Amino acid sequence: MVSAIAARVTLAAAIAASFPCAAKTSEVSPSGFVASFREEVDAPPAEAWTAIVQISRWWDGEHSYSGDPANFSLDPVAGGCWCERWDGNSVEHMRVVQVLRNNTLRLAGGLGPLQARAVNGVLTFALAPNGGKTTLSVTYRVRGSPDAGLDKVADAVDGVLGAQVKRLAALLRPAAETPR
Repeated sequence: MVSAIAARVTLAAAIAASFPCAAKTSEVSPSGFVASFREEVDAPPAEAWTAIVQISRWWDGEHSYSGDPANFSLDPVAGGCWCERWDGNSVEHMRVVQVLRNNTLRLAGGLGPLQARAVNGVLTFALAPNGGKTTLSVTYRVRGSPDAGLDKVADAVDGVLGAQVKRLAALLRPAAETPR
């Protein structure tokens, strides 16, 4: 079982490396980077919030340990867990550190292979009303020691996270506008 998990993580890392950049990363150095994304969605902030916290509906299972996003849970309260549980295994992907319902969700932790690099990461989902729509801003700030080599993985993390933000935005678009 452990070797199957290791194979899946290795495959996910290889797939991540092949993704094109979804947005330019900034502040890239061996000790950190910032990945930022912005999407306009045709939904009010309350609807966007509901979608964000239902992470199993939009996160791609190819970027999970179990291969199935149905194994994800996100408890949107301070101290809550974005966890993945399957077959007696579990992973805490991130910990919730701030909840301002329909406005801001902030989590702390290292996603995927960043966990093993002992980094500090802060992932923020911010919602701003914009007429009948919502501006969704997602920012992931990652810092670690210079030997973490974060400059070498920044583009891959940006690509994977950018793809997830696109999936979230697609979930919030009317069916006629959703790309197929």
